[in-house]
Amino acid sequence: MFLRMIAKVVVRQRGKMLMIALTVALGTSLASAMLNVVLDVGDKVNRELKTYGANITVLPKGALLLSDLYGMEDVGESPDMYLPEDDAVKVKTIFWAHNIVDFTPLLTTQATVVAQGEAVEEEGESPGVKVVGAWFARQMTLPTGEELDTGISRMRSWWSLEGSWLSDDDADGALLGSGIAQRYGLTPGDSLTLRGTEADASLTVRAVVDTGGEEDEQIFVTLETAQKLSGKEGLITGLEVSALTTPDNELARRAAQNPRSLSSKEYETWYCTAYASAICYQIEEAIPDAVAKPVRQVAASEGSILEKTQLLMLFITLLSMVGAALGISNLVSASVMERAAEIGLIKALGGRDLAVAWLVLLAILLVGLVGGAVGYVLGLGFAQIIGHTVFGSPIAAAPMVIPLLAVILVLVIVLGSLPALRSILRLRPAEVLHGR
Repeated sequence: MFLRMIAKVVVRQRGKMLMIALTVALGTSLASAMLNVVLDVGDKVNRELKTYGANITVLPKGALLLSDLYGMEDVGESPDMYLPEDDAVKVKTIFWAHNIVDFTPLLTTQATVVAQGEAVEEEGESPGVKVVGAWFARQMTLPTGEELDTGISRMRSWWSLEGSWLSDDDADGALLGSGIAQRYGLTPGDSLTLRGTEADASLTVRAVVDTGGEEDEQIFVTLETAQKLSGKEGLITGLEVSALTTPDNELARRAAQNPRSLSSKEYETWYCTAYASAICYQIEEAIPDAVAKPVRQVAASEGSILEKTQLLMLFITLLSMVGAALGISNLVSASVMERAAEIGLIKALGGRDLAVAWLVLLAILLVGLVGGAVGYVLGLGFAQIIGHTVFGSPIAAAPMVIPLLAVILVLVIVLGSLPALRSILRLRPAEVLHGR
């Protein structure tokens, strides 16, 4: 009998019930889209930010000591100022190897520029320029069988180039910073010679790089060319690593200061979470005599942007559900006013307030859950539109969104129905039946 009464309520007031279902569907679709994006946006935002540079640097212990204590950038000739180039690939052997999206070994040296066959020296200034050797687009097969493409062209895709990137087998090519190119009057296609400490290299300018940073005063060559110029075959001065990381919390900050201060359970949690400090620690385990440090400005910015993005989406979700609750409140109140005589008659015949309230509420819940199911499916479609438009990739449907949305939806319907339920409890059968 109770279920039959609910069915009659839905049928008789199908117009308002349809409006309630649409209101719930619209609110739920937006909430579904935002929650799915929030749960999948972390890696996507990090991957987008990785195009703007590395967030971890790896240096030899000796070079780091000179840099920290004396502010010296020239690493000198000591063996502990370099790392073997073969150790670079070891960053892909750590526990969080799949979070290492790009990396490149670097070798920095000094050289004299000979442009158009004539050495150029500026009065009062050293003729030496900073030359950076790197992998540009290295393709390799890891011991695990994984195919890997990495290099500086992937990590610095935002650079503005007049010309084309080098390839790793282009030992005769060079990328010039815009400041260097302007100073020596060089353009793509011109020739120059670099006189290094151990050898010379005759090169062709493949591109001019304009970054607005220190790179504008540097020359970029293949790693093999830089090793030839400096006489450091098989050696590097460090690595740049781009890794997907989790924003730091109190545990990560404590571990960054001293991992040994953590309890065994805390250590396991920290080690098995993709904090920047945990990834650095594992890189140091994999590469002997190396020190890995997060680039704090980049890591902090990534965490801040991710948190703000997620907070914005959660705020939009909250607003959508508040709007749905207000819409439900107005529609249910109007429904109760239309049915005031019927409700008064039920109460006059002995119907209890609680039973009448349940009759109204269950009808709204039934219609709301149907609308919520439709809204969830629509939300998945909206999430894919957001994913492809903003990130260029699909958004994975998170199973946990379904129970979360169900709980939120029931709360919204109940809260939205409260004013109407209060009206039912206050309704006096005698007054309603007499038309007052």
